[in-house]
Amino acid sequence: MFPVTVVDHVRLDSEHLAQNYTVHARAAERLVRAAFACRVTVAVLLAFATSAAIASLIFSGRGYQIAAVAATTLAFLGFASYAVLGLEARLFAHRSFAHRLWLASERYRSLLAEVHEGVVDLPTLLRRRDELIHDVHAIYEFAFSADQAGYESARLPAVPDERAA
Repeated sequence: MFPVTVVDHVRLDSEHLAQNYTVHARAAERLVRAAFACRVTVAVLLAFATSAAIASLIFSGRGYQIAAVAATTLAFLGFASYAVLGLEARLFAHRSFAHRLWLASERYRSLLAEVHEGVVDLPTLLRRRDELIHDVHAIYEFAFSADQAGYESARLPAVPDERAA
């Protein structure tokens, strides 16, 4: 094992927090694109359903009625899928989580800058480091119970199974 100073520990925690911020910010961006695509798809399906319904009123023919029913059904299924996925709730959760991580990351950077300039003594550094660790733990405590494992697996490299060795 190699020795780690308090400043090294703070720097490692800061880098870890910045990585987690990036993971959640990117997840929010992916969800933004997915939510937008779903909204556009539902709007297009509703436009087709409306067009088919108007056509069935203007023109006589069973084909227009079937087209109206089919387009309306597809629009409903598209909207139901969008609602069930809960993309907006997940999007706002990731944005909020990333924002909180960014603020904590900035506090770490500020502490590291103060250490680099020599304005923080060791007891103050230890106290502030412990406060930051506590604050970060509070951020993670209730954040993503269902999704967190998936995002952690995307962020962290695979660990070989220790029992196989």
